[in-house]
Amino acid sequence: MGHRRVTTTLFGLVAVVLSAGVASAVAVEPAPRSAPPRSSATSAAPPPLSGSDIAPWAAGGPSSTTTTTTTTTTEAVPSGPDVSAYRGLGAWVDAFDYAPAYHRPREGPQLVPHDIDAMAARGVRTVFLQAARLDHRSPGGIVDPALTGRLLKRAHERGMRVVGWYLPKFADLEADLSNLRLVRDFDVEGHRFDGIAVDIEYRRDVPDHAERNRRLIELSRRLRAETGGRALGAIVYPPVLLDEIRPNFWPDFPWRELAKSYDVWLPMAYWTEIAAESSYGDGYRYTQAGNRGLIASLGDPSAVVHSVGGVADTSTVDDFEGFVRAVDETGAVGFSMYDYRTTSPAGWQVLAPSAPEPA
Repeated sequence: MGHRRVTTTLFGLVAVVLSAGVASAVAVEPAPRSAPPRSSATSAAPPPLSGSDIAPWAAGGPSSTTTTTTTTTTEAVPSGPDVSAYRGLGAWVDAFDYAPAYHRPREGPQLVPHDIDAMAARGVRTVFLQAARLDHRSPGGIVDPALTGRLLKRAHERGMRVVGWYLPKFADLEADLSNLRLVRDFDVEGHRFDGIAVDIEYRRDVPDHAERNRRLIELSRRLRAETGGRALGAIVYPPVLLDEIRPNFWPDFPWRELAKSYDVWLPMAYWTEIAAESSYGDGYRYTQAGNRGLIASLGDPSAVVHSVGGVADTSTVDDFEGFVRAVDETGAVGFSMYDYRTTSPAGWQVLAPSAPEPA
């Protein structure tokens, strides 16, 4: 999730003094309330995405053909890891947002534990917190353990869930796996992370894509074996980026091999990053294409998807609205913008009312 851009635009206003409720953020389901309709397009939305789509990332509007069927079903008993932490409105927080060792003064004040209260007031249901890093500013792996613990505990006290995420660099798999174990085992007075997510985007240290793929698969396989029933999330580039927009960026990405290791998929639909080089440079088209392409690449129509849009401070209100509409239309279980500090009040007016009630 390493993209950070702080610009001064009407929509990219960055204000992180959250105690008054003026926040920036990503998304997760809200606290129980009576939610208004998600969007005017929701009632006409096509069925959830399917891996059998002929054009899996066709970015056109909603289908004009609607089929209505009546069936009698018995609610299935959930099996496998609990993925509820990935449902609804979420908020992304990276180390630069909250840890003093990573502070960039030009980006304004950092988040502190009481800012969690503002997230809860906005309807955020899950905080995606960068819990570990592989660099000298986090010598023990966990980013500022004391502060991480306070944020985790505060979120749980406000009825929110917390997913700890980590960016592996693949040069040293043992170091990467060690940091992921730290996230898995992190415990403050009985408070632990509700999920673990792996940010799969770093390419610099292992430029050969075949070797990088091998290491990624190995890391994922070992992590899966060591986390048991804990829900694992894969933060990934959308397939449309890798296959169509930038085919040489990460060739032969191992979707089917990774499907064995992860429970939830979080495609980074950063339309602001590809607007100049493709026709997908808006919130609706890129989110829809990303989600449909992901399902097709995995070959699993039942795959659990949490959409991540962005980058927030260079997105428009139209982008936010299109993003929410695409989330509805493709059946994603959750949605969020990258990141919390850079989502403007205008963005929140789109995101928060659209958050569904907790399942």
